[in-house]
Amino acid sequence: MKALIPSSRWAAIRLFAMDVDGILTDGMVHISSDGVETKQFSVLDGMGLVRLNKAGIATAWISGRASGATTVRATELNIPHLVQGRSDKITALQELAVALVLKPDQCVYMGDDDIDAAAIRWAGIGVTVPDAMPAAMTAADYITRRSAGHGAVREVCEHILSAQGHTFPA
Repeated sequence: MKALIPSSRWAAIRLFAMDVDGILTDGMVHISSDGVETKQFSVLDGMGLVRLNKAGIATAWISGRASGATTVRATELNIPHLVQGRSDKITALQELAVALVLKPDQCVYMGDDDIDAAAIRWAGIGVTVPDAMPAAMTAADYITRRSAGHGAVREVCEHILSAQGHTFPA
């Protein structure tokens, strides 16, 4: 079990960047015989991301694979930074931080696989999910209680929002 993250570290966050498959989804990709791809996204996670946007926290999705379903969901949620087809997650995250004039301690990165581990380590707060690959688990500062695609992203959003004093009606 990882140590608790002090509220002051969550309060410093200005960017929440994350992988898509295995973080925003349960990691399953459904492809029909006609080649149509579908994914399942949690509305709990969506609400958390909308609330971060309202609070002025930037969000980014950095995915190793390009996906029309990911593009559609990112558009629905007004995710301002969508990076697809990039397996060099650390480079993509660092480029985004430079563009936004942010330091590592102002960034959260959430991922679940080997290609996420360097970005998880680099971010001020690195996060993964309970069923992540060992490299991501080792790199992470925080492991969510909720599983991927079932509110894990919302859990992180709530930590950020709470530490920054943002409240939303029940």
